Amino acid sequence: MKDIEAILSADEPEDLKELKTFLFKENIRINDKLRELAEQEKQFQSEKTQFKTEADALMRKIEVDQKRLKDENKFFDQKLEILKDAYRQLDMDRRKLEKERARFQVEKELLQGESRREPEDIAAVLFRGANNPLALRKRYKDLLKIFHPDNQCGDGKLVQLINREYERRKKAE
Repeated sequence: MKDIEAILSADEPEDLKELKTFLFKENIRINDKLRELAEQEKQFQSEKTQFKTEADALMRKIEVDQKRLKDENKFFDQKLEILKDAYRQLDMDRRKLEKERARFQVEKELLQGESRREPEDIAAVLFRGANNPLALRKRYKDLLKIFHPDNQCGDGKLVQLINREYERRKKAE
């Protein structure tokens, strides 16, 4: 296209018409480009707001997840403390049980040592402290009530030993 000022100063109708057509087409093209730019700007703005909304939602989700994780860690620490306390208590109970077992073993050995006594010694122990005939007879009746074979705790051999010891002590007085 020729220089625009030269065309305007020449006043030639063909050139002016051509220039007007060119300017008209150029004006339409520029308006189309402006509309496209406006549409793109709207699209970018909507994408920007959508992106910001999504980013905010993700940030909230991250915050919630971090809070949940913090709470879970705190809960886990509490559970761990409870377990530690339980293990300490179990250890203390185990030690008590071992002491009790050792004490029981000593008592068992002592009782086994006593059970090795002669049967007459057992009968003599049962009548210990019965010094007069009345106390002797009362003790004899009480022992028969306890150890009679018809009773739940009865023992026939022990009753025979009790009878022998009673007769021996009765004669001795």
